[in-house]
Amino acid sequence: MQGTVDGFSYGAVTPLVAFLMACLGGALGLRCTTRSLLVTHSRRPAWLALGSAAIGSGIWTMHFVAMMGFTIKETPIHYDKPITYASLGLAIVMVGVGIFIVGYRGATGTALFTGGTITGLGVASMHYLGMAGMHFDGRFTYNTLTVAASVVIAVVAATAALWAAGRVRGFLWSVGASLVMGLAVSGMHYTGMAALDVHLHGTSGAGTGGSPASVLAPMLIGPLAFLLLAGVVVMFDPLMVMGRPTGAAVEEKPGVPAAAVASHHDRRLPLHSGGRPIRHPKHHDSRTPQNR
Repeated sequence: MQGTVDGFSYGAVTPLVAFLMACLGGALGLRCTTRSLLVTHSRRPAWLALGSAAIGSGIWTMHFVAMMGFTIKETPIHYDKPITYASLGLAIVMVGVGIFIVGYRGATGTALFTGGTITGLGVASMHYLGMAGMHFDGRFTYNTLTVAASVVIAVVAATAALWAAGRVRGFLWSVGASLVMGLAVSGMHYTGMAALDVHLHGTSGAGTGGSPASVLAPMLIGPLAFLLLAGVVVMFDPLMVMGRPTGAAVEEKPGVPAAAVASHHDRRLPLHSGGRPIRHPKHHDSRTPQNR
């Protein structure tokens, strides 16, 4: 029996809020990744990890906010909590792999392609693992071509996001990049949802169970609190607004260690073999040995 699906039970509310969640996670992740390029190697992993968790939490929250509006008329939907939270962990880990590759290898060439592919596959895997955590009196089937299209969208969106993380400087550019990322992630989600059909096992009617919103809302509290905390960290870090320290052109080539850039700007006078600095003669002193 074919199920009757409604993906927009709350109208435009869930797609809009889901889009904003994706934008929030993307914005925080991009700014943290940019910040990581301005510090030494010892502190870089912390910022990259924070950026990974922000993007992973953002896309996961976006997915399940959107799923609040998803209902099957003939049967209630239940969510397997271990699988649902496993999809969050998978998103953070695979996004992290891509971000660390770009953070240390640069947002160009093979590193960008590899990082974007891994991150995109992580986003798509999070989506379909989250769908696998849904239990009802039936099963999902998917259109292969539409699923493939959703994966391609995820990979392209992830690659663009990682490129932006390594290249984009300035607050307004980062906002624009996060909006594009949010739109792409939302597009991937709804493309994936368009790929599914619902097949029911019985004809018993609606049954008992809470609404998707009442089931999912408690599960979203933790990731939302984390995004809020990450936002506080970003807002109170002075280097996050413009993406670079004032007065220094830092990390024009993404992935270059900040320490190397700093040492370039902090060069001292050349030294003799004995360690004494070579000082250039002052032109205002024109005395010769005969005049002394």
